[in-house]
Amino acid sequence: RRAGAVEADVLAAIARGLHLPPDSIRASNWADNGPGWVAVMLRSRAELLSVRPDYAALGDLKVGLVAPFDTALDRDDALFEVRAFTGGPDGVEDPVTGSLNASLAMWMIGAGLAPPSYVARQGTVLGRRGRIAITSDAGEIWVGGTVVTTIEGRVTI
Repeated sequence: RRAGAVEADVLAAIARGLHLPPDSIRASNWADNGPGWVAVMLRSRAELLSVRPDYAALGDLKVGLVAPFDTALDRDDALFEVRAFTGGPDGVEDPVTGSLNASLAMWMIGAGLAPPSYVARQGTVLGRRGRIAITSDAGEIWVGGTVVTTIEGRVTI
């Protein structure tokens, strides 16, 4: 598992793969709680929502984007918007990602970029209304929210 500063060449690859000018990246950190996320904070929610990833250019990177809400403009109780991309030729955007939100919380709360408890939104670009509740309690991060079951079944192997 990796933690700490993201290497300049990795940030440059992420900026290229997301078609972002390098100065739009406000902060970044390896936020790996298992899947290997690279966390990247952008300047604005509008900028985050406009990202159109080139999955092939991202390679095998798993990129978690986060940006602050402008509470006066966005009129929502959420403090952050989140997007999760897995690279490669078959890359996808995940509508709501518990592991990423936990990783982001560990980084952002620890670095003073977020309060100990907050709400994040994810899935907006995909037409989903994901709301993730984050709470830090005695050094542990708790991730919560509600789910909608869209498919259910069993597999026998």
